[in-house]
Amino acid sequence: MMFSDITHETYAALSANKVRSGLTILGIVIGISSVIAMVSIGTGASNTISSSIASLGSNLIQITPGAQRTQGFGVSTGRGGAKTLTNEDANAIATQVADVEAVDSQVTGRYQVTAKGTNTNTTVTGVTSNYPQIRNIQVEEGSFISDTQNNSASKVAVLGPTTRDDLFGEGAEGVIGKAIRINGMEFKIIGITVSKGGTGFQNQDDIVFIPARSAQRYLSGDEYLTTIAVQASSPDVMTQVQVDITNLLLERHKISDATLADFSVLNQNDILSTASSVTSTLTYLLAAIGGISLLVGGIGIMNMMLTTVTERTKEIGLRKAIGAKKSDISTQFLAEAVALTIIGGIIGIALGWVISFVVNLTGVVQTSVSLSSVLLAFGVAAVIGIVFGYYPARRAAALNPIEALRYE
Repeated sequence: MMFSDITHETYAALSANKVRSGLTILGIVIGISSVIAMVSIGTGASNTISSSIASLGSNLIQITPGAQRTQGFGVSTGRGGAKTLTNEDANAIATQVADVEAVDSQVTGRYQVTAKGTNTNTTVTGVTSNYPQIRNIQVEEGSFISDTQNNSASKVAVLGPTTRDDLFGEGAEGVIGKAIRINGMEFKIIGITVSKGGTGFQNQDDIVFIPARSAQRYLSGDEYLTTIAVQASSPDVMTQVQVDITNLLLERHKISDATLADFSVLNQNDILSTASSVTSTLTYLLAAIGGISLLVGGIGIMNMMLTTVTERTKEIGLRKAIGAKKSDISTQFLAEAVALTIIGGIIGIALGWVISFVVNLTGVVQTSVSLSSVLLAFGVAAVIGIVFGYYPARRAAALNPIEALRYE
């Protein structure tokens, strides 16, 4: 049988019952579009998280307090809530660990911040002059906190653009020099940072920066730090720097067993790896949900083709009686199943792309349609067309021509 004959017969067979063919194609369309849309959402979420982690800083290593140990029976402080890191620890890391580019001491908490007639509850972070370098922060207006201001515990503040808008109005100008009150104490605004956008870890636009020692003296009331941020000189030395920091702090804190450390050291690659693992699992889960729809579509194709074989039994008998081979009959019905899949696949790809684009416009998540997901979805659809079309085609080819001609 010639290809042109197969094409003509396939078109005639599918056109004979347009509604049934359309509904069968719809099953494939839903399956393909679901796979593409779900994978694009998962991939977009993964890319967003990766870029968010990258925006936190370059070659970043973070040291946070660990769970405090208690003697005998007792309740341990949750990780991150213990008070075990000090300014001296930060200074030791800066001076004694090789391949360290910069170190920043941080004291973070949430406080009520007020201006004239307005207020907001936001993150207040005590930092040093190294913070902009480590966290890729730029100042749009004014200046950032200096070493002199930190050492003297000056009451100065640098606002993120979101905090500025909340306190003084959208895009307010002339904010430098004005005063805000944090926890009832007055701080003078000396700078506004460039917008970086919110992240899943911390919105670096909705924040107030003050000197670290000011945060210790006026807010936390002690000499402890909530985080020490370290910038390694290059990505290649991050692991070694992490090991050196761990060993140094174990020695300083007089801890011989590393499993009992009262601090945690994480580098950016560890965080990215963990986040990528989670988002990959999410993407696979979403793809599996879409795949179920595709499987249902394949079952719909088999159901239609089996019904078609039953309806065209006499036609099959007549063809075999005038010389059609088994391969001709099976090829014809298989071609019809594959045609349904390909048509549904093309429409499904277009619909999946449109769904991803619409989700992208909502701003909930930045979707990303990859060529690999399109090829995968289309390839799976083609396989489903062949697999679910094979049995009906084989059944049609196996019909006895005499019995087929007698069929009512």
